[in-house]
Amino acid sequence: MSASHALNVNTLEGLLDSLAGQSLIVLGDVFLDEYVVGRAERLSREAPVPVLEFRARRRVPGGGANPAMNAAALGAKASQIGVVGDDSEAASVRDLLAGAGVDVSGLITDPSRPTITKTRIVAEGEQRFPQQLARVDRGSREPLTEAMQAWVIAEIRRLTVEKKTAAILCSDYRAGLITQAVADAVRDVATGHRLLLTADTQGELDKYGGFGLVKCNRAEAEAFLGRRLASDDDVAQAMNEVSEQLDIGTVLITRGAQGVSVGVRGVDGGCTHIPAANVSEVYDVTGAGDTVIAVATLALMAGADPVTAARLANVAAGLVVRRWGNAVVTRDELREEIGKHR
Repeated sequence: MSASHALNVNTLEGLLDSLAGQSLIVLGDVFLDEYVVGRAERLSREAPVPVLEFRARRRVPGGGANPAMNAAALGAKASQIGVVGDDSEAASVRDLLAGAGVDVSGLITDPSRPTITKTRIVAEGEQRFPQQLARVDRGSREPLTEAMQAWVIAEIRRLTVEKKTAAILCSDYRAGLITQAVADAVRDVATGHRLLLTADTQGELDKYGGFGLVKCNRAEAEAFLGRRLASDDDVAQAMNEVSEQLDIGTVLITRGAQGVSVGVRGVDGGCTHIPAANVSEVYDVTGAGDTVIAVATLALMAGADPVTAARLANVAAGLVVRRWGNAVVTRDELREEIGKHR
């Protein structure tokens, strides 16, 4: 495995403007992330827990909608496909995505299942960011019915043609949307239209054979392979195995403070380790993986090689972990951060 600590600043800066205007479909398990924020003023008399005085409620699209939010923030034309319930949470998701410039015509309503909602209870204090005390999840993770799967596949085909898309990004939160049948249909559509296929797999790598780029984190890769990946060489061997067995062009494994590793199939010395862009100011890792897959996908669409795409995604992830909750980055923010390495 090769390692590189230097950014090619000119290459990355030249890539940024090419991200804008790229057209892609994001197929993913759509969540609503809700943050209920209060200030801890006293302890409850009923139980040894803090009583929070309500300050604010914040809602953002989460799960498989977050890559679309990231793509839109970078100036791309993102179309979201997913399934939501017939409820107020679905209305919030639609409004928030549309407000960010994401096409929501591919969001499908299934009255039989609620919109997946993650409510985080967080307390303000003297810290820079509020601290999460608890999370309450609501929703179903059962696989979609065959009828719903057929509807999802029809939306993929429709938007591929109508939006003249160049890529499909699958954001699999293992919440029932991307079944094997749906993944197979995505592959068929991409083959017919010569599209780039990328996926954030949450470890279900075998569904995504034949894709151009698949991403997971180290723990997910370890669970899939059934062994620890303790060293760079372990990770390199794992990426080679996965790419060869599943016919995947590029495997990207995020490794927290150890950075990102990227393996390109069929290239001698094709495994590269990229050190983390930021290890000293990590406040919240929520959504960092969504940023990585969104930025890497757009970079590949813009003509970058896989290692350059991973480098740019790594810089973007280093920015979002400095922020609280699901966050996105803009091209100007990326340009400023890259410029610091001159």
